[in-house]
Amino acid sequence: MKKTDLLRDTIKHIDITAFDSTMIIESMKKMSFTSRDTAKAADILMKMTENKECTNILTLAGSTSAGGCMQVYVEMVRSKMIDVVVATGASIIDMDFFEALGFKHYIGRTDIQDTQLRKLYIDRIYDTFIDEEELQHCDMTIKKVADALEPRPYSSREFINELGKYLVKNSVKKDSLIQVAYEKGVPVFCPAFSDSSAGFGLVKHQWENKEKHVSIDSVKDFLELTTIKMNAPISGLFMIGGGVPKNFAQDTVVCAEILGKEVPMHKYAVQITVADVRDGACSSSTLKEASSWGKVDVADEQMVYAEATTVLPLIASYVYHNGAWKKREDKRWNDFLGKTG
Repeated sequence: MKKTDLLRDTIKHIDITAFDSTMIIESMKKMSFTSRDTAKAADILMKMTENKECTNILTLAGSTSAGGCMQVYVEMVRSKMIDVVVATGASIIDMDFFEALGFKHYIGRTDIQDTQLRKLYIDRIYDTFIDEEELQHCDMTIKKVADALEPRPYSSREFINELGKYLVKNSVKKDSLIQVAYEKGVPVFCPAFSDSSAGFGLVKHQWENKEKHVSIDSVKDFLELTTIKMNAPISGLFMIGGGVPKNFAQDTVVCAEILGKEVPMHKYAVQITVADVRDGACSSSTLKEASSWGKVDVADEQMVYAEATTVLPLIASYVYHNGAWKKREDKRWNDFLGKTG
């Protein structure tokens, strides 16, 4: 089997503006199990969007961007449902920046030997394929951007902002999450930035510029995100998966307390996950458990135990077609951090 045979059919990202899920979500409210949980989550995101004072934080972990939900996140940012993004490096670089450069994710299969895929330089995410050669081009583009910057420590937000600037002039796909977030003043944080394609490019940049180079300051990330929380009267979390992005965003309440600033817990919280709670983890605590740490209020919180590509488009479409986002203003926290930093 040739490489071209496997990299033929591209993943098509779902468009939440093209269908109205209101009838489905309203029906789910009178159902049980995950359906009712999904409807409750949609109602909470609606409250977050209707509350003009609320700063809404999207956290992303996992591979939903590669799996067809990338434009859901883009539209949520463009439609002012989301004011801050906290994500894994893979979600932002290997998936979003990668496609902004003109590359694609492909519909794959699980029945092909991974040793054969390796020989063809094809990477697999379950039933999704990526061309490794194209991914390495993404790595080197990260290096190119770093080479052109002033050598100093940057927060991941600052560096991703520079990627947004780069994409304005150089993107092939014009509506990537990084570029739309840059244009809307929405900060994007990757607290484990090097754990991605960005890491390879930055390592090569530092290898060739040992004395003076760009580095990523994850502590500055934490301070910047906490600064947003200290200046946001009300905040809400909409979390896909768990892990570092989820915990990073939740911990801002505790960090503010450590800094001597008393701030309210995150007022709203939704988490969509397939992680289990029986090992004491759930890829970081459940939302009710997070309340014991002083992170999340329990008045408006909902866990949805589902694979996110199945329920996220319904939730986002429901809120989009309600239109409450039209009354919101861009908070432009990126501009705020630029002035205070």
